[in-house]
Amino acid sequence: MRTRTIVALTTSIAGSLAVVGAGLFGARAGIRGQRAASQRVVDMLPVHADWWREHLQHEGQITYLAIGDSAAQGVGATAPARGYVGLLARRIRHRSQMSVRVVNLSVSGSTTWGAKKDQLPKLRNYTPDICTVSIGANDIADFDPDKFERNLREIYSAVPSHAIVAELPCMFVPDRERKVAVANEIVHRVADELGLTVAPLHVITKRVGVRRTFFNSYGDLFHPNDRGYEIWASAFEPAVDARVDTVAAIRHYLSAREAEELGSEAGSVATARAEQDLDGADGIEHLGRPGAVERLRQRVTGSVSLPDHAAPDAGDVGGAA
Repeated sequence: MRTRTIVALTTSIAGSLAVVGAGLFGARAGIRGQRAASQRVVDMLPVHADWWREHLQHEGQITYLAIGDSAAQGVGATAPARGYVGLLARRIRHRSQMSVRVVNLSVSGSTTWGAKKDQLPKLRNYTPDICTVSIGANDIADFDPDKFERNLREIYSAVPSHAIVAELPCMFVPDRERKVAVANEIVHRVADELGLTVAPLHVITKRVGVRRTFFNSYGDLFHPNDRGYEIWASAFEPAVDARVDTVAAIRHYLSAREAEELGSEAGSVATARAEQDLDGADGIEHLGRPGAVERLRQRVTGSVSLPDHAAPDAGDVGGAA
């Protein structure tokens, strides 16, 4: 009996050691995999930067300008065009039925201070029709609310009044989320003061949940992968669609001289003329026929509906419609 007890105890201990050993082996393999993925990210950075610089040379009827960090570069995606900037560029092209020039001023690793220092001076060379700003995630590691607000206020004050600025994404780690909550309060407050539209990036990434976010992340567990960037793009899409329609209305209802003279008021004037164009329309959809607002949008843009999150080819960023 005593021998059986000793054998059972020995077997139990051996089994426990085997489980612990397997766990340690798995943890080490996971750490090695994450380190390897982090190194691949380092290798990606110049490749993505060169790709966007090359596409800057492409002309387009609509100019889309992006300010941001490595996420705007599309780091972690299988190709730069599959990052959220590439996905939005493709959406703009299909919705407007116009060619798109993408000016991606983003710099991998950029903080709000870096964007203010390196990206804002270049912004002065362009007059974008559509502008997105997603910056601040790299500030969280060494977060200073006062500096963050000063930098963000300078960036938001410099971009066009129609710019779409994003919340910081959900990071799920409690300590980081407390900092992100403070940062996003600043994002909303400053954007509201300046009349900018806020893309609900934190709301949408949090709704996805930690488990799906894990599978939507690149191997470094920091950058999104292709699926993750589709989630990011979805946070911008409603505001980008609305801006594309406004740009199309401006070009349809205003002369170039009128648009220049009206400046930031051009959108509201064009929209008012578009609404007048709807007088007498009942706006009721029946028998699969688009309603009045949708018919007007199609007439102004010449566009057709675009399926959400269709994967882009490299040729979808910039170039002819």
